[in-house]
Amino acid sequence: MPEGDILRRAARSLDTALAGRRLVRAELRWPSAAGVDLVGLTVVRTVPYGKHLFTRFDDGRSLHTHLRMEGSWRLVRTGTAEARAASPWVRAVLGTPEWTAVGHRLGMLDVVRTEDEHTLVGHLGPDVLADDFPTHGLAVALGNVADRAEVPIAEVLLDQRVCAGIGTLYAAESLYARRLWPWTPAGEVRDVPSLLMTARRLMERSVAAPTPTATGDGPRGLTSWVHDRAGRPCLRCGTAIVRGVARTPPMERPIFYCPRCQVGR
Repeated sequence: MPEGDILRRAARSLDTALAGRRLVRAELRWPSAAGVDLVGLTVVRTVPYGKHLFTRFDDGRSLHTHLRMEGSWRLVRTGTAEARAASPWVRAVLGTPEWTAVGHRLGMLDVVRTEDEHTLVGHLGPDVLADDFPTHGLAVALGNVADRAEVPIAEVLLDQRVCAGIGTLYAAESLYARRLWPWTPAGEVRDVPSLLMTARRLMERSVAAPTPTATGDGPRGLTSWVHDRAGRPCLRCGTAIVRGVARTPPMERPIFYCPRCQVGR
């Protein structure tokens, strides 16, 4: 599933193509929003929150989308074959005279008043990539971690109600960077602030990398140390990386780690 860094990159790309421009085409191929007409509105900006996107319009409404596992926003030149958006997997189309944004395989889609965006993400923890995370959000996240003292730290990092935006990739990479066994109870982790800020720094590096045309995938500016490297040698000690599992079915997620650098109890 795309994580917070990908959503930031998606928002940046959508803003470059759409912000400040009037829509000449808008199609929402979603049952609950099929009758919504956005043509003629001007896009104000696209705002990410964790793994969610809010594209705001000048009439006080927002288009909320979530990429889930396979979704992406793709930018193509208006008038090209790709801009026809003929695929049955297209869920949204936003077009200006120059650019067309095509939402493929989107997992969520809503149109709400901009002032009501909180009703969709208010249950989440602070966004790890928000500007105010180091000064405000971190303290909130630490309180959320403390409430889950007996839960394995990998599962806490994946819990969007604790801190929004971290997924399996950055959970694994952050735990490896801090040499933490993924199943250490959260209450036994000595320096949770450093762990969360490590995740933020890794994600910031990805956000700063050049943005690809497809805003749900592509290079992330990150060289993986453990994620998706099961069986390959650890880049620190040479021990084979192991693929573990966090959470229980049907919410299980893979967690990669080095059994030597990240020793358990």
